[in-house]
Amino acid sequence: MGKQPEAGLENHVSGQSNKPLTAPAHALPWTTVAEELKTNTDIGLTGNETKSRLEEYGKNELGETGGVNPGKILLRQIANAMTLVLIMAMAVSFGIRSWIEGGVIAGVIGINIVVGFIQEFQAEKTMDSLRSLSSPTANVVRDKQNVQVSTTEVVPGDMVELKTGDTIPADVRLVEAVNFETDEALLTGESLPVRKVSEDTFEADTGPGDRLNVAYSSSTVTKGRAVGIVFATGMFTEIGTIAAALRKKDSKVRPVKRKPDGSAKPHRYLQAGTLTVTDAIGTFLGVNVGTPLQKKLSRLAVLLFWIAVICAIIVLAANEFLDRQEVIIYAVATGLSMIPAALVVVLTITMAAGTKRMVERHVIVRNLKSLEALGAVTDICSDKTGTLTQGKMVAKKAWIPAKGTYTIGETNEPFNPTKGAVSHTEKEPRNMTEGEEEKESDYAELLRDNEALSDYLKVASLANLAHVHQTDEGEWNARGDPTEIAIQVFSTRFHVNRRDSVAGDNPNWKLLAEFPFDSDVKKMSVIYKNPHENKMYAFTKGAVERVITSCSTYVSDPEKEPSEMTEDYQNQILENMEGLAKLGLRVLALASREYNEEYVEGEEIDRSKVENNLVFRGLIGLYDPPRPESAPSVKSCHEAGIEVHMLTGDHPGTARAIAGQVGILPA
Repeated sequence: MGKQPEAGLENHVSGQSNKPLTAPAHALPWTTVAEELKTNTDIGLTGNETKSRLEEYGKNELGETGGVNPGKILLRQIANAMTLVLIMAMAVSFGIRSWIEGGVIAGVIGINIVVGFIQEFQAEKTMDSLRSLSSPTANVVRDKQNVQVSTTEVVPGDMVELKTGDTIPADVRLVEAVNFETDEALLTGESLPVRKVSEDTFEADTGPGDRLNVAYSSSTVTKGRAVGIVFATGMFTEIGTIAAALRKKDSKVRPVKRKPDGSAKPHRYLQAGTLTVTDAIGTFLGVNVGTPLQKKLSRLAVLLFWIAVICAIIVLAANEFLDRQEVIIYAVATGLSMIPAALVVVLTITMAAGTKRMVERHVIVRNLKSLEALGAVTDICSDKTGTLTQGKMVAKKAWIPAKGTYTIGETNEPFNPTKGAVSHTEKEPRNMTEGEEEKESDYAELLRDNEALSDYLKVASLANLAHVHQTDEGEWNARGDPTEIAIQVFSTRFHVNRRDSVAGDNPNWKLLAEFPFDSDVKKMSVIYKNPHENKMYAFTKGAVERVITSCSTYVSDPEKEPSEMTEDYQNQILENMEGLAKLGLRVLALASREYNEEYVEGEEIDRSKVENNLVFRGLIGLYDPPRPESAPSVKSCHEAGIEVHMLTGDHPGTARAIAGQVGILPA
């Protein structure tokens, strides 16, 4: 039990189950998937059915869990050209009864093997211990009960429940999804969370990244909750397919070059056979596999071996090939002198010393040879958000056309809206200089008789799915997307909080419709109804370039009617965005309007009709502070001659500012 069927894996189609369905899971309604997997979505699988499927499909794992194999580790220490040449030299030395020479070479070989074996064995044992400590679990429905089981025991047909923070145990066809988003960076490389749906179906040939009704194994839930049916486990998952492709070894047989009609001349067969044999010999000797240093050492060993043979032949020839023992000993000794017996030991001990230094920095080195690759690094490409920075957004500046710029002071508690002073200036961001002093103000005082700020805060709070609240113990907690949390904290500073606005028997706002952020439109919008005014409003936030094209007016004076949005004013907004971006801030735009279209509950609303004729309310600048260790790490890389590059989708001005703060660019 636990072994996945190899034949089925070879013919596996992306999106299919361990045992193929009538179509890939994403192309079928979830009801059909449940029917074909013989799953009752209300009560889940029975205990007997679970055991049967576990025996049939094997454990939900990606293989390679056999623990430490000392034999393989020992073989790796011996199977290289330099060691093999030394073994041959040792055999020849003992063959001619040169005990001292042979003993020295044997000692060198022994030291090399022992040092390498001990180091790799200890590393493998440590990794094995870490694997045993990691025992992820999944919440499944079985026999009408919600139970927590080991991820390895999840089988096709299991009903799983997913919530924020969970790691998805297998490939799951979603049955229900509520504000559900997953991080699929491990699978697709996409850094942004992917919003999932349950009711839609997609074409069979849809790529993994666009199958929005499927949650993938090893991805994590960043928002919301969901229920789904497991349709693929182990090596049949998408991540399993990638693992299988990485482990698959290239064919060792060279193909025969053929003509367009499929025929081939006899010499082509001889050519393919010769190349196959030379490849096999090269692989055995290590001259065409491994790291660059390994290849060079293997080629050096082979070269020195033939030089040693030639030297021995020259000595024998000089003595007219006499078979006297002293002549043979002299010839062999001359040949052996060409082989640097201590080189292997020097390299192994050097690698071991490097490993020890890595251990002091809490890094486990599984294979000594990997240190060579690390030592040869010339460039490092690092993601910005969450790697160079803390991944904790804080709203630092807000610009409202009719009022000016608001700045939030330093705070060590990003979720606490009571920490951090607020200051205000009537200047626009484009006219401000870094470090310019602003007048510190009181939150309540700023909000008094300030309709422009009030309208701005409504958008910040309501066009937002994050939850920011204070616990009974007085601690501030937040849940949701980091960007939205930062904006919600900002509005909560002025006592405008979505959670409070929509709660209770007589709420101030009622959500009617939501249009989630889309990578194409780069905006998110909501429609709310104010029961007290009996009016509906549309609130939008998103990328500045996209939001301003949806705005027809802006508020230049709260006492007057909104002014028409002209191309010149759009450019002025973009200049202010640049001013904020130069400070290292990620900038979003906020807009809103009264929604006067007819609303019928349950009917689909045209998004394009909602996101137009908006009133531009302002910009908000979000700061993701660099990690304290980022700048010293970048400095260490530069001192080691390594160039550091930052990868980000942020505005170039924001990227330049952060790069300067961590030392990638000159400050």
